[in-house]
Parts: sequence; structure tokens; C-alpha cells
Amino acid sequence: MSNLKNKYNCSMELTMDLIGGKWKIRILWYLNMGTKRFSEIKRLIPDITPKMLTTQLREMENDDLITRKVYPQVPPKVEYSITKYGSSLQNTLDEMCKWGTTYANNHDIKL
Repeated sequence: MSNLKNKYNCSMELTMDLIGGKWKIRILWYLNMGTKRFSEIKRLIPDITPKMLTTQLREMENDDLITRKVYPQVPPKVEYSITKYGSSLQNTLDEMCKWGTTYANNHDIKL
């Protein structure tokens, strides 16, 4: 696992270490829709830099949330897929999406 603390005060701290931040939930959301190449993820999240996307993908791979498959060809082909741990977050992500839609509708925020 990637630089995770050895001890947490509660499971929420661990969860936030694993999926917290600006990008990981968005990456997981898109990978739950199916396997993607780096360029596809970058296109879906245009405001992330390539360096940051690489960092986030590596961390999530190290934390067993996603897998990375490299195909032995030229040019190299790499695909990212969700693991069982990553996909187990889908219901939570769906609920977060519903909550965001409700909030936006009640506060006149255009999505």
C-alpha cells in the first residue's frame, strides 16, 4: 500500500487516505464504467495534469483499487481497470452523485 499510516483513529481516516483528494473519486467513477487507457482518462478529466494523473493512478494501483495492464507491443499499450475493492465503492459513488444532483437542483447550480 502507498505510504499509508500504520494506525488510524477510525476507518474514515483510512478511507480518506485511499480515495481522498480532488482526483481519485473521479478516476474511480470513470473506471467503474469500464477499462480505460491513460489518454481516455485524461480526456474525461481534462483539468488534471498528466503528471498528477500518473501519480494518482500509481497510488490507486499500489492500494489495490485499480489494476494496470501493459501489453507487449510497440507503441506500448496500457489499460487501467477497477479491482473488486475499487468496484465495491460504486454504490457509495452513486449515492454521492445523487446527493450532488439534489444539492445542485436545490441551489440553482447548473450541472
